[in-house]
Amino acid sequence: MSDPIEIRPVSRLNASVRVPGSKSYTQRALVIASLAEGKSLLQGPLISEDTEYLVEALQVLGAEIVTAGEDLVVTGTGGIIAPPRKPIFLGNNGTATRFLIGAVSLGNGDYLLTGSPRLCQRPMKPLLEALRALGGASTCEGEEGYLPLTIHARGIRGGRVIFGDAESSQYISSLLISAPFASGDVEIQVRGSLASRPYVNLTLRAMKGFGVRVETCGENHFLVRSGQRYRGTDYPVEGDASSASYFFLAAALTRGTVRVYPLSRESLQGDGKFLHLLEKLGCTVSSGDSWVEVKGNPLTPGEFVFDMGDMPDMVPTLAVLSALRPGRTVIRNAAHLRIKESNRLEAMAGELAKTGIRAEEREDGLVIEGGSPRRAEIETYDDHRIAMSFAILGLAIPGMRIRDGSCVRKSFPGFWEELGKLYRDRP
Repeated sequence: MSDPIEIRPVSRLNASVRVPGSKSYTQRALVIASLAEGKSLLQGPLISEDTEYLVEALQVLGAEIVTAGEDLVVTGTGGIIAPPRKPIFLGNNGTATRFLIGAVSLGNGDYLLTGSPRLCQRPMKPLLEALRALGGASTCEGEEGYLPLTIHARGIRGGRVIFGDAESSQYISSLLISAPFASGDVEIQVRGSLASRPYVNLTLRAMKGFGVRVETCGENHFLVRSGQRYRGTDYPVEGDASSASYFFLAAALTRGTVRVYPLSRESLQGDGKFLHLLEKLGCTVSSGDSWVEVKGNPLTPGEFVFDMGDMPDMVPTLAVLSALRPGRTVIRNAAHLRIKESNRLEAMAGELAKTGIRAEEREDGLVIEGGSPRRAEIETYDDHRIAMSFAILGLAIPGMRIRDGSCVRKSFPGFWEELGKLYRDRP
């Protein structure tokens, strides 16, 4: 483990930074292009630890994936999955795991999926049960519904899958992505709540980009007609709104200005809604065709309640902002953060307490009393979003130290380099 990184405060912040391609779009595009007929060019995808695990897994399944400068060229399988030849290890990539549970079900044979100890604690049971309703079969080596698990693949049939509540939108996205290859139409309905609903919209957009249409029969009711096929295409990957949020936070905490490329305010990414939240709390947001800029102003005081169900990855970012904002912040509808890369609710409450900020973990979120944080050494729990959020706090609070800063490689390998650009005036 590397030495803790001490963050230097910054003054007169006026900077431009570049964020990598969207992790959400990159992973969807990689899986879909690997199932497509023909070649695809993924332009500006995210290259990170998570996507490297996914690329290796898709290559095992028969896709050819090669780099071309900053792009990826994917030669798809046409939905014909290679027989299993070795276990598929996915690190702590929960999204890829869920997508691949659906994809390998299209094959023929026994596919073993495994990963890091934390990944083996992340739930898969609702997705496995849904696939059983479509003719799939699986066996878990340990506790039912968790990795390591073996998919006994024989293809999937059509049918209807009904969820009560869906604690992860990835269950829905996995079924949608694989559904065109079922032997009959696939109908998916969520009758209760659906966490992170905007991520399903990303899946629908990505599928459409590769030539497959999903019929919507209501807010959370989807129909995929059998016999459709993905077609190879040129697919530009937009910038990552989640990664951008840390630099918008920097502007907010330092009352400076940060412009982020390449990013559109019109993005479908759910985390783009964080900009509306920043405006509500006093920041000024402006944008162009390929950039978004945030100017920090005095933060609006008082009590605010935020429902974070559509952008759960922004909870650590908002929690750090709340530590410096005068007033009480209630973060709701975020219980599913307990099954992310770490238990983010527990982790954020504990690390904020180290800085002297009162933070209470509740059943579905956090309550944070803003104040004057003090220096602290932050444990990151091998969670990239905790590391990046608290690193930004160090721009405003002297003496902040981040343990195991290398965990940012999961989604943003160049984070520390881009953070360094905040110490230089924008040309």
